[in-house]
Amino acid sequence: MGQSGAHTSTVRKAVIPAAGLGTRFLPATKATPKEMLPVVDKPAIQYVVEEAVAAGLEDVLMITGRGKRALEDHFDRAYELEETLREKGDHERLAEVQLSSRLADVHYVRQGAPNGLGHAVLCAAPHVGAAPFAVLLGDDLIDERDPLLPTMIEVQKARGGSVVALIEVDPAQVHLYGCAAVEATDQTDVVRITDLVEKPDAADAPSNLAIIGRYVLAPEVFDVLRETPPGRGGEIQLTDALRTLAQLPASEGGTVHGVLFRGRRYDTGDRADYLRATVRLASEREDIGPDFLRWLREFVAERGAEEDRVSGQDSAQKSAQDSGQDSGQDIGRRTGTNGATRGHPTGVDAG
Repeated sequence: MGQSGAHTSTVRKAVIPAAGLGTRFLPATKATPKEMLPVVDKPAIQYVVEEAVAAGLEDVLMITGRGKRALEDHFDRAYELEETLREKGDHERLAEVQLSSRLADVHYVRQGAPNGLGHAVLCAAPHVGAAPFAVLLGDDLIDERDPLLPTMIEVQKARGGSVVALIEVDPAQVHLYGCAAVEATDQTDVVRITDLVEKPDAADAPSNLAIIGRYVLAPEVFDVLRETPPGRGGEIQLTDALRTLAQLPASEGGTVHGVLFRGRRYDTGDRADYLRATVRLASEREDIGPDFLRWLREFVAERGAEEDRVSGQDSAQKSAQDSGQDSGQDIGRRTGTNGATRGHPTGVDAG
């Protein structure tokens, strides 16, 4: 099976799958790639590329698809825009615009059909070659103050095989993730993975340790992916390939370790999480955070007061309704059904 599992070469390349249709963000993603949606004032994909570069990975391959041309444009030069900013003397924005085109050596390959994450990774084989490489998914943003990828690269270099990032989740949420069965190692927050299950029911989950979107993979994963049949959803699942690798000996590129991440992570996978990530990151920015937090506190206080007012009105209305029902029942007990005088259904004296 290809090369030996004991890879001494350093991880130097990052692969970023970005071919998804972003259907959870429609209609915004009808003409705009989900990866280009701004988190505060930068597209989500730029945070991911910056993370890779900070870990020493300046060779970045994006797996794209139809309708993703904006990704290439963002990481390319924009000469007309740069010249306009230069003429205006807006050097701060000029530097920001130029940064994305200077971040990394970015390459692109298209995934012809949406056949799953495993297939997207397999598309990277010609570019990656026979060295270990990192995979970063755009739905997970890792706070730069809590670097994760460098630790994963160190673990892969020391132990070989492949490495995935894990977080602890509420057991009720395990069905949203790939889940790992693990054994302890002699290193804190590093475990050996013995099995993986893609999005299990809570009753079938081997643990509450869930895989998040950071991987450092041995190149043997490509051979396994080529032999991996479509799994859940009719797609080639990376989790299935990792499960196979976890059960192979190290001499065949096997063994999979997990790094338990306890730092700050921002999920942008759906609309609510995307909004939370934007608010959290904006509130921590030195330039806009203080003013934004003041406004946010005022807004929350106003919303709370409004909810209390509405709740008070509802309670008063319910109390009035209950009081009216009790009064009517009391009259009924004294005068007959519906308050009518006994013997005279209309409640009027027969005179």
